[in-house]
Amino acid sequence: MNEARDRPTEPGPHRSRLPPGGWRSYWPVAAVLIVGLAVTAVLVAVSHTVYTRNEQRLLRLRIKDAESILTTALPGIQTPLASAAALADATNGNVKKFRSFIAPYVGQRPGQPFVSVSLWRLSDLSAGPKVIDGLLPELSPAAAVSFLTASTHTPQLGVTGLLAAPLPRIGYEYNTPASGRYVAYGESAVPKNRTVAASTNTAFSDLNFAIYLGTRPTHQSLLVASVPHLPVPGQTASVVVPFGSSALTLVMSPRRALSGSLPQQLPLIIALTGIVLTIMAAILSWTLAVRRRAAEHLARELERTAAENQQLYAEQRNIAQTLQHALLPAALPSLEGLETSARYVAGETGMDIGGDWYDVIPVTDRRVLVAVGDVSGRGLRAAASMASLRFAIHAYAVQGDSPAEILSKLSRLHRLTDTGQLATVLCAMIDLELHEVTIASAGHLPPLLVTDGGGEYLNGQVGVPIGVEENADYQSITVALPEGATLLAFTDGLVERRHETIDQGLARLRDGAAGDHATLTDLLTHVLNELRAPPAEDDTAIVGLRWTS
Repeated sequence: MNEARDRPTEPGPHRSRLPPGGWRSYWPVAAVLIVGLAVTAVLVAVSHTVYTRNEQRLLRLRIKDAESILTTALPGIQTPLASAAALADATNGNVKKFRSFIAPYVGQRPGQPFVSVSLWRLSDLSAGPKVIDGLLPELSPAAAVSFLTASTHTPQLGVTGLLAAPLPRIGYEYNTPASGRYVAYGESAVPKNRTVAASTNTAFSDLNFAIYLGTRPTHQSLLVASVPHLPVPGQTASVVVPFGSSALTLVMSPRRALSGSLPQQLPLIIALTGIVLTIMAAILSWTLAVRRRAAEHLARELERTAAENQQLYAEQRNIAQTLQHALLPAALPSLEGLETSARYVAGETGMDIGGDWYDVIPVTDRRVLVAVGDVSGRGLRAAASMASLRFAIHAYAVQGDSPAEILSKLSRLHRLTDTGQLATVLCAMIDLELHEVTIASAGHLPPLLVTDGGGEYLNGQVGVPIGVEENADYQSITVALPEGATLLAFTDGLVERRHETIDQGLARLRDGAAGDHATLTDLLTHVLNELRAPPAEDDTAIVGLRWTS
């Protein structure tokens, strides 16, 4: 049994083609297929969108040309009627001269715009037409009186549709508005089935079209179309052309690609090419998966050891960061008229606890103490010193001590000879009632005051760091704060970079913090993300306060 157990199992025929590692090795191949097909789909969609937009643009240009042709057709209808009406006014309605003038424009031959033209006396429309040339009008006498009366004394060509008549026509009238006594009324024939054969030798032979009388393309208002069934198929564009007292609505669509066959076929070409390339990439991924699994088998023991070391390091670093945050304030106090925010970011090297810290301590309902410090070194000893200083500041603040008094007491409490460590500390007492801040520094960087006019550092007399000198004396400065001002207190990890002076880092922070930021949290995020050196080896603590009233 032991021999059978130790003997390697030969793969069966159904597993001989699978790469080492089984079905998991299919995931890279599946990813290549999904990504390749997704990219192909996006490219197809983009090319189709570009083609569609280009077709629409070309169609709009073509319909503009057709609009110009329809516009130029109006004088060919209005001019004969206007001239006939003016001639009748000048000759007192001479029938013979009217017929002689209008006859070339009436008939059913190409180039003759009317199948019927009649002359009416404006003062006696109910008597009917004085003379008719061509076919009898389809407009009934009663409808003619109503139409001609409504159009009397208008400066434009009157247009009416007779599309429901047995012989569908369009009616036109024109009279001289100022002194005319006669009105010329003409009718143009409309194809009974509304369909005309598209000419193959015109500029619009590659377009389908439909022309409607009025501003709405309805079945009842259709004049003529190049297709037997409406609506016009395909991608369409439309335009409304003023036409006398009415309008013509033109709808057009391409019969074939206006930009050529290549742009039309490009989405299909991209799709086929993308599919072929995706399949080839998937085959290559399969081959690489087989070789990768073989290499992974050889390096598995080394990877397992590296993973264990990495996990151990991550656990130790997580413990250090958890302990570090436990020594910082759990939450900042909420004070009326003051917005507060703070951030702590551990350095990217090492896994010991750092010595950077901050605190915001309410003294009264209108006064608050802000403290920022940096204990030298790392590890548990630095954390213990940090906690000792922080809790001592809490006690001194509750007693009502000023920032300078707090630092002096800290110098007596913390000595370098006892702990082997020194600390820089900044204390700032905020008076919300007086809009003032009183600042004392024990070897710490000055805070930055940000206003609408820019930023400036509140530099006062800087005392020695805590632990250097017992019973050290510290001085404070008091600064008036304008409304809406922002105060930033920070540790050196925010501004220090290798191969540059601290003044360069302070200038960079002052310029970067002076921008327009919606909230205090946005400002701190911007400062940490944009101004902190990548990678930052040192810890960084920053506290921000903004006056809201």
